[in-house]
Amino acid sequence: MSTTPDTTYHRPVMLAECLEALQLRPDGRYVDVTFGGGGHSAAILEQLGPQGHLYAFDQDADAEQQAQKLIQGPYGNRFTFIRANFSQLYDELARRNALGIDGLLADLGVSSHQFDTPERGFSTRFDGPLDMRMNSEEGPSAADVVAEYSEAELHRIFGMYGEVTNARTLAKALVQARNAQAIQSIADLKKAIQSCVPRGKENKYLAQVFQALRLEVNDEMGVLQAMLTQTAQVLRPGGRLVVMSYHSLEDRLVKNYIGQGKFFGDAEKDLFGNVQRPFEAVTRKPVTASEEELKENNRSRSAKLRVAERNTLVAKPDGR
Repeated sequence: MSTTPDTTYHRPVMLAECLEALQLRPDGRYVDVTFGGGGHSAAILEQLGPQGHLYAFDQDADAEQQAQKLIQGPYGNRFTFIRANFSQLYDELARRNALGIDGLLADLGVSSHQFDTPERGFSTRFDGPLDMRMNSEEGPSAADVVAEYSEAELHRIFGMYGEVTNARTLAKALVQARNAQAIQSIADLKKAIQSCVPRGKENKYLAQVFQALRLEVNDEMGVLQAMLTQTAQVLRPGGRLVVMSYHSLEDRLVKNYIGQGKFFGDAEKDLFGNVQRPFEAVTRKPVTASEEELKENNRSRSAKLRVAERNTLVAKPDGR
C-alpha cells in the first residue's frame, strides 16, 4: 500500500504558495482543516521534524481512507487525523491539548475526487444521485432540499448562493416539476430546469445551480464563519492563517474577517479609535495561481489565497 496520497485523487492547488504562507517550522504545530486527498498535509509533514505535529480535519469517509496512507507512512507519529467538521475546530484541538498552534490551512470547496465520483452528485458532467453531502453518511441531501423546500426557500438559496439571475423562475419550475415527478438524480434535475437554462450558457448556469444546492446542503457559509471565528482562539500570537477560496461568497467572508474582525459591517474600535481585530493581513490582495499552474490544473483558475497573521495585541489563545 502506498504511503503517499495519490495526486490523481486530488491535486493540491497552489501548494508552494500555501507552504510559504504558513512559514513552517520543524518543531511547529499545524492544522489542515480540509484534508481532502492529503496533498497539502503530506507536503507539510515532509517539512516537520520529530517535535512537529500536524492535525488534519475532514468529515468525508473517503478522506479518512486517504489519511491512512500518511498514518502508515514515515511521518505517522507526527500526524493526527480528526474525522469531524472543521466547525468543531476549537473543541477537537482542546480535547487533544493542542491549542496554541503555529499555522492553519483551509483549502475550501470540493476535492477533485468528490467532483469526479458520480455517486457523490457534485458534478454536472455525470448522472448520479442528487446528493452533494460532504459527509455522505448523515444529513439531508440535495434531493431532499429540492423535494422539501418551499418555492420561496428555493428562490432564496438560488439567488443568494448561486447568484442565479432568474432564481424566482427557477424555483417555480422546480416546484412544478417535482409535483409531477420525484427529482432524485442529476438527470432529473437538469430535465426539470431545462426551460430556465440560458442558451449558450448552459455550463455556467448549471454550475451556479449546483453551487447553490451544495452550499445549502452542507451549510458551507455557516461552518466557514464558525471555523474562522475559532481561528483566533486556536492560533498563537504570530501564527499564520492561510485560506484558499473558490468563489466570491467564501472569499468575501475571509476578506472581511481578516480585515474587520467580523463578517458584516465595520470593524470594532476601542476608546482610542484603534481597530480591534484578531488578524493582520499579510497580503493586501489575494494570491492567485501562476500561469504554469493554470495550464496544468484547471481547478486553480478560481482559487484565491489570503494570508493573515495572528495579532499580538489581543488576548492570547489557550495553550502556549
